[in-house]
Amino acid sequence: MTGSDSGGLILGIETSCDETAAAIVRQGRDVLADTVWSQHEVHRRFGGIVPELASRAHVERILPVLDETMRAAALEWRDLSAIAVTAEPGLIGSLLIGLTAGKALAWSTGVPLIGVNHVHAHLYAALLNGDPLDGQALGLVVSGGHSSLFRLDPGFRPREIGRTIDDAVGEAFDKAATILGLGQPGGPAIDRLARCGNDRAVDLPVAQLGSGRFDFSFSGLKTALLYAVEGVPAPPDRARRAASGRSHPAPEPLDDTRRRDLAASFERAAVRAVTRTVDRALDAHDDTRVLIAGGGVTANSRLRQELALLCERRGVTLRLPPPRWCLDNAAMIAGIAWLRAARGEHDDLALPARAVVPR
Repeated sequence: MTGSDSGGLILGIETSCDETAAAIVRQGRDVLADTVWSQHEVHRRFGGIVPELASRAHVERILPVLDETMRAAALEWRDLSAIAVTAEPGLIGSLLIGLTAGKALAWSTGVPLIGVNHVHAHLYAALLNGDPLDGQALGLVVSGGHSSLFRLDPGFRPREIGRTIDDAVGEAFDKAATILGLGQPGGPAIDRLARCGNDRAVDLPVAQLGSGRFDFSFSGLKTALLYAVEGVPAPPDRARRAASGRSHPAPEPLDDTRRRDLAASFERAAVRAVTRTVDRALDAHDDTRVLIAGGGVTANSRLRQELALLCERRGVTLRLPPPRWCLDNAAMIAGIAWLRAARGEHDDLALPARAVVPR
């Protein structure tokens, strides 16, 4: 440790997917600098993230982002107490860029290296610049790659109790935007369009996974939207279909009104799938005092509203990050690393990157 330990200044580095980010956070709460460089323009024409391009973009941007963050915080490298970096989960090539940078900085400055779980950090984003967790909590992470529910104790040790069995909800939003011809990123596009649509125009399904489970499923919703736009595909045995005399009606034209209504109907079903599962989890864990939510989909205006109504009805406190910390960022990485630093925990330079964390 350096002589600045009492300041608790932690540099966070985040490169798990398509944002190159760095931040300085003091004692897990006070964000002194926060820099995020997004790769949206790099991947836009491909309709999704290209892992190799993401890795190359991180290589190009990691040093400028680190330099900008240190200048914004008016700090020298010797002022830091620890280097925190996302080690799991994410795109393996992208993770390795940030992890290598973090290891190099830890080695050259002599300060501890702290590896962070990116999904757990999304939960911690709701506590930045705010009060620490008080009492038993449920944690909800809804993002492009993850949809999970956690049980949290006051020491902020997440224990997963449910996750998606197929698509993550953010992935479903992106695919829905592609189906509707809205471009990427899909979540904000659906959110904007849905505000002008009729959310009851199309009855889209909400998965039923059983009352005793807290898992999610969004692949059926995505497929139902595709059929609403393009029609139900004909069965392979056309002769049998002709003999039965049954046929599926042609889909309605995808004009502007239809597109708005489908976006609103999709958003309603997706949000309902999330809030219904959270409601069941609250029934099963009736000592819950706080619901913490994080991840890119928590920037969705309807989800924020529905979670607020649910928590008000259940007498539970809702902790949501501001929109800038719903997306991938390094402030949450530095923030949650403070909890490990305060317990005297750190990692050595052999810390591996892991694309997927086993259940």
